[in-house]
Amino acid sequence: MIVGGNEVRVGLLGLGLKAYWPQFEGLRERLEGYLGVVEGMIEGAGRSVVRLGLVDDMATAVEAGHACRREDVDLLLIYVTTYALSSTVLPIVQRAKVPVILLNLQPELAMDYESFNRLGDRTAMTGEWLAWCSACPVPEIANVLRRLDIPFFQVTGSLKDDPACWTLLDAWLTAARVVKSLAHSKLGLMGHYYSGMLDIATDLAQVSGRFGLLIEQLEVDELSARRRQVSETETEERAAAFAEEFDVRPDCEQGELLRAARTAVALDGMVGEHGIDLLAYYYKGTGVAENEDTMSSIILGTSQLTTRGVPVAGEYEVKNAIAMKVLSEVGAGGSFTEIYALDFKEDLVLMGHDGPGHSLIAQDRVMVRPLEVYHGKVGRGLSVEMSVRHGPVTLLSIVEDRDAGFQFLIAEGESVPGRILEIGNTNSRYKFPLGARRFIESWNAHGPAHHCAIGVGHVAEILKKTADLLQIPAVQVC
Repeated sequence: MIVGGNEVRVGLLGLGLKAYWPQFEGLRERLEGYLGVVEGMIEGAGRSVVRLGLVDDMATAVEAGHACRREDVDLLLIYVTTYALSSTVLPIVQRAKVPVILLNLQPELAMDYESFNRLGDRTAMTGEWLAWCSACPVPEIANVLRRLDIPFFQVTGSLKDDPACWTLLDAWLTAARVVKSLAHSKLGLMGHYYSGMLDIATDLAQVSGRFGLLIEQLEVDELSARRRQVSETETEERAAAFAEEFDVRPDCEQGELLRAARTAVALDGMVGEHGIDLLAYYYKGTGVAENEDTMSSIILGTSQLTTRGVPVAGEYEVKNAIAMKVLSEVGAGGSFTEIYALDFKEDLVLMGHDGPGHSLIAQDRVMVRPLEVYHGKVGRGLSVEMSVRHGPVTLLSIVEDRDAGFQFLIAEGESVPGRILEIGNTNSRYKFPLGARRFIESWNAHGPAHHCAIGVGHVAEILKKTADLLQIPAVQVC
C-alpha cells in the first residue's frame, strides 16, 4: 500500500446562516453541538475526521474549501444544520473537488408539537424551529449542484433513534475507504493474457484512470531468479507453514510441497519489494523449463497472498483482481470464481475456479491436492480445494462500459451445503432469489467476463456506493 492510503480523511462541516446568531440566542451553540454528535458517530478505525466547523457566510465557505485542499480530504460531509444559502455551499465544493454527501439530519425523529406551541414567545418558537429545519435548504442546494453537474449524495434522518440512517452513512464511509485504498494501491501484472480469452482483455489506461491504481509490470523471469536465491531453510519453513494453514492431503508428494514452498517465498519477496497490493498473472512457461517449474508451483503461494489481503487472479484477469480487491477492502474476502454448471433439480448454480483460494472465507480448512494436469494449462502440481462459507454471499464483476469505462455488476445469493466436484479447485453451490435460470440470463445480459469475484456477506449496498464515488454505473441483478 502506497503511503497515504491507510485511512480515509473525512471533511466535516456544518451549514448555518450568520444573520441568525444575533437574532436567536443559543442557536449557534446548539447547532455546533449537533455537529459534535455527528463527529462522534463517524470517528472510528480507518477514518480521520477533519473538523471544518460551522460555515455561515461566503468568507468562511471559501476558507473551508481551501482547508479541504490543504488537509487532503477524501470525502466531504456537509451537515445542513438549519436553513443556509446555496451560495454558501458552492465555494466549498468548487474548491474541495471531492465527493460530497449532504447530511439532512434533524435532532430527533419528530418535534414535540405541544411543547413547541407552549413556548409562547414567537422569537423563541422560530429559533426552536430553525434548529429542526435541516430539510428546508436541501432542495435549494441540490438545485444548484445539479445545474452545475456537481455530483452529490444524501443521507436523511435523525441524530437520535435512527439506526438505519447511521448504517447508511457508515456504508458511504466504508465505500470512501475502498476508493481511497484503490487509489493508493499498486496492481502487479505478471505474464500475459490467456490466449483467446477476448472477454478479459482491457485497457490499462482506463484501469489506472478510473480506479486510481498504479500499475507495475512484472517479469516471470524475476520470479524464477528469486527462486534460486531461496534457502533450504526458508523452503522447509514455508512447507511447514503450509501444513498449518492448509489440510495437506496424504497423496501430496514432499517434493511438490517443497517446490511450491520455494515459489511462495520468492513470490512474497517480489510482491514485497515492488509494493504490490493486487496481482493478475498467467504465463505458459513453454520452452523455458525453469519458468514452467515456477508457474506450475504458484498456487499455494498466491492463495496465501490472497488470504493476507493481496488478492491474486489467475489467467491475467485484471478486472477480476480489482473486483477481488474491492471485496477484500469491504471485509468480504474476495475469491476467484466462474460458472461451472447448473443444477436444475435443486435450482442452484455451481461455481468455482482453479488457482488461488481464500482461506478466510472457506467453509472448512482449504485442502491441498495434487493434480496430474492443470486443465488447459501447462504443467502439473499442487492445487487448492475449498467451498465458500455457507451463508450469504455477494458476486462482483467489473464489466467494460462504453461511456464510463467500467461498471459494477452485483448479485447477492447464498452459499449452500451439498456435494461439490472434488477436482482440486474452489467449488461451491449457490442459490439466487431469481432462481438458477433467470439469474444466469440476467447476469449474462450485462456482458460480464466469464470470471467474477465472490465474497461472504451481503454487501451490495456498499459496492453500489463505491461505484457512485468512482463515478461508474452499478447494476444489481438480485
